[in-house]
Amino acid sequence: MTITALTSTSPRSTARRAVRGAARRPAASALVVPPQLRISDVPAAAVFRVACAQGPISRDIAAKATGLSTATVNRQVAALLGEGLLRERADLTASGVVGRPRVPFEVNHEPYLTVGVHIGAAVTGIVASDLRGRILGAVEIPTPPGPQELALAQITRSARLFLGRWHRRRPLWVGVALGGRVDAASGRVDHPRLGWSDAPVGDVIGGGLGLPVSVAGHVEAMAASELLLAPQRPGDGAATGTSLYFYTRETAGVALTLDGRVHTPSSGPGSIAHLPTGSDAVCVCGARGCLEATVSDRAVTDAAVDAGIVDSRDGGIAGVYRAAAAGSLAAHELLVERARVLGRTAAMLHDLFNPDRVILGGQAFTEYPAGVPHVAEAFSKTSRLARKDIRITGFGNRVQEFAAGVVSLSSLHSDPLTSIRRTSVQ
Repeated sequence: MTITALTSTSPRSTARRAVRGAARRPAASALVVPPQLRISDVPAAAVFRVACAQGPISRDIAAKATGLSTATVNRQVAALLGEGLLRERADLTASGVVGRPRVPFEVNHEPYLTVGVHIGAAVTGIVASDLRGRILGAVEIPTPPGPQELALAQITRSARLFLGRWHRRRPLWVGVALGGRVDAASGRVDHPRLGWSDAPVGDVIGGGLGLPVSVAGHVEAMAASELLLAPQRPGDGAATGTSLYFYTRETAGVALTLDGRVHTPSSGPGSIAHLPTGSDAVCVCGARGCLEATVSDRAVTDAAVDAGIVDSRDGGIAGVYRAAAAGSLAAHELLVERARVLGRTAAMLHDLFNPDRVILGGQAFTEYPAGVPHVAEAFSKTSRLARKDIRITGFGNRVQEFAAGVVSLSSLHSDPLTSIRRTSVQ
């Protein structure tokens, strides 16, 4: 996906103007709602979920798919139709069939969208999703440096400009996914990598867009996207058992899913950034061999520059990938060594938690397919437990987009009737 500059001015000057403009306007009061990163057992949510996955679908088939009674399905469909979240497809009714229960229904996705913002250490992505979780469009901007107030103002302005492209759809919600420690109730974030402390992410972005807002840790959001948005394979059992999600790009992190709910500790997620790998890479903490200092995009790019594999840091990690694809054995070996470290780390995490399934996500896994066999080999050599279900995310290099999207959709998918009514008073 191309990095798109939404304005021709510098991020710092644009952010200053955004802050000054915000100061001239009355402050908007943001409705911050903690994200619901789970498969909901609310009847309306079950009906809405099956409409997302299988619609157009008839009421009797929906009853079988959800395990609800036909009467309950009928009530929920009627309520969701009344709020405009579903629509009937009388044109698909078989000829000669009598009665409304045979009229298929589906998600009324065309009038609405949600906005997702993924704030990464280097790049911020902004996405528009329909109510089924399908991405309508996306842009990326460099994550603004400097004070958190200026950075958040610039991100909000970029999101507002992007939202202006979708004037035929009504925006319902905004979701923000990012690293650091997130207080989901207040939408405030501590992000040491960006230098943010108690940053009012929810208030600034939600208030700036005039939408209800949810804020979540990005790795937990990625795990939720696998749970709520990924097509489920037969016998997958994502709603039961345990899943371990291991993410690596510019940062590294893990999240656990327990019986259809992403585990979100009240004190914030744990960290694997400083797990020892045995490498000689020097970490910002002063130690050698920490995981992020070894496998992050920046670390690999710096190593490639130091080794003379690429000329400068201008091309970033993409330059290293291009060199390897062009036949550079040194670039290939550098990426293979990262793959081996990732495989060993994934195996240690697997043996520590012993989950039913492991999902590997992030560009460190998806952007260099030639490294994947080395991840698998290192995993097999390191793990001492029986190998179970281990896969690379089906979202490829769009994991950040779907993470932001699922946070913007989580409340609607968890309790659609209550959530749509909240949007009407915002």
